[in-house]
Amino acid sequence: MGSIAFSNTILLVGAMLVLIGVFSSLVAQRFGAPLLLVFLVIGMLAGQDGPLGLEFNDYQLTYLVGSLALAVILFDGGLRTRISSFRGALSPAVTLSTLGVVLTASFVGVAAWLLLPLSPIEALLLGAIVASTDAAAVFFLLRTGGMQLRPRVNATLEIESGTNDPVAVFLTLVLAGVLMQPEPTIGWEVLGMLLQQGVIGAVLGIGGGLLGAWLLNRLELASGLHPLFVIAGAVFVFALAAVLGGSGFLAAYLAGLTLGNRQARAIPSIVSFHDTATWLAQIVMFLALGLLVVPSELITFLPKAVGIALVLMLVARPLAVMLCLLPFGFTRRETLFVSWVGLRGAVSIFLAAIPMLSGLDNADLYFNVAFFVVLISLMLQGWTIRPAARQLGMVVPRASAPVRRVEVDLPGQLEYELVGYPIHADSPVLARRRLPPWVRQIMVVRDGTIISPEEAGELRPEDYLYLLAPPARVDRLDQVFASPAEQPSRYARPVGYPGNTPAAEVAESWHLRLPEEEAELTLSELVEARSGEPARIGLTAQLDASWLVVQEVADGVAQRVDLLFHDPDRDLRQRLLRNRWLGRPARALRRWMDAS
Repeated sequence: MGSIAFSNTILLVGAMLVLIGVFSSLVAQRFGAPLLLVFLVIGMLAGQDGPLGLEFNDYQLTYLVGSLALAVILFDGGLRTRISSFRGALSPAVTLSTLGVVLTASFVGVAAWLLLPLSPIEALLLGAIVASTDAAAVFFLLRTGGMQLRPRVNATLEIESGTNDPVAVFLTLVLAGVLMQPEPTIGWEVLGMLLQQGVIGAVLGIGGGLLGAWLLNRLELASGLHPLFVIAGAVFVFALAAVLGGSGFLAAYLAGLTLGNRQARAIPSIVSFHDTATWLAQIVMFLALGLLVVPSELITFLPKAVGIALVLMLVARPLAVMLCLLPFGFTRRETLFVSWVGLRGAVSIFLAAIPMLSGLDNADLYFNVAFFVVLISLMLQGWTIRPAARQLGMVVPRASAPVRRVEVDLPGQLEYELVGYPIHADSPVLARRRLPPWVRQIMVVRDGTIISPEEAGELRPEDYLYLLAPPARVDRLDQVFASPAEQPSRYARPVGYPGNTPAAEVAESWHLRLPEEEAELTLSELVEARSGEPARIGLTAQLDASWLVVQEVADGVAQRVDLLFHDPDRDLRQRLLRNRWLGRPARALRRWMDAS
């Protein structure tokens, strides 16, 4: 009976911790705190030195839980990423996730060799453990709070955080294996092992995603089993790649990326299910990692761990990012921001468990230093990402507010899905009075009553419209029903231009700086060139101290582009420059300041 009571107690405490984590996520979103930090602290409070006093030191179980959770998180990250966003971001992101991780590990390794009683290979192992950014922390901070970053910067950060874990895992496993040898040495075989990990992971990931989409479209599964089938398939691809000597983490991310960009049945329910699964994976993994930590033992590593963390955040990561992004034309501000969004998280603590499982010397040092690095990174970088994005000009104005959309998959039908939208008083659909020709109205809910489109007539505010739409075009349909976003006070009233307006004409009219090589472009071409993406509603690009925002698109070409000024004083300065009497001396003064 004692074992039964103990099992019930474990279930009670586990459920209580998960519930606390769920409610704490509301606090994290309200104050912008990194979710990982909240769950780690809860785990520490429940641990050996906390009020609950739970003793937990099962590194094998933690490694298993961490592997499963990271596979789910990375798969979900790939599932939500559109390949169209890779334009202009894939090369720099892959460079950061490969060469950038190696450089960061090397720079941190040098600091660890100087600050800690470690051999060069041991110091490099510590560098590898903390070298990768955390996908869960980055995805959470970039996708919550309503912040919209420059497209290329946002895509680079998401792709990097989703693909750099395999390199860090590989370096950690290889270096741990080298240290287990009687005479640790590093040879050319390491490069072959890296190639093997990447090739096997990529092949199984892409193949698994293609096979998953094919099976979803051909298997008549019972309602509700599609999401379970997909998540089981993601874990299967992850484990199979790892067993065959490949990178399971890379395979999981690429499987999600491949499936998410294919036309497949039940995608809306799969994505909705993964919202819950990813949250649960983060909560369980972070709580387990927090339980492992004994705060009283951390204190002895505090001074030197702080030194390693500061070297990582202020020297190693920025230097590695600068070297990696130098060939890709990133501005200083973009490079600085990408450097700062280098949050360390669960992956680093997860990798720090490997020396423990391998029985290496200084295993306690690796784990405790890595944990301190994660805490400091999350507290300093995690809480300052949003202010840093605004100060460095990485935040772009939204063309429309986020829209609430309901999606329902139609069994046996791949060409269309059922989509529902609320009609707001300022929805563009009310002004246009027509819908795109590729949708079909099904019904309208008005005053709690379901009526046909014919009976409803013209749409009214507070209606709810259900229609059939091709899954690939639903994102474009969002703009028809989205309310115009409330522009922050720092943006003046927008000025609209046709998309074929010469950019030089607009720049000259408002006295904006425009490089000579872009003088022949139209506004539509300028937005595409600077953003690195094809024209779509809401696409933004910076022009001097203003923003260009695409408002209408037809046949892949921007038909209307709005010009927004960045701050309330900008409108006053532009009036001064264009003033009949004061404009000439003001422009002369500006040219003199630019020249100096």
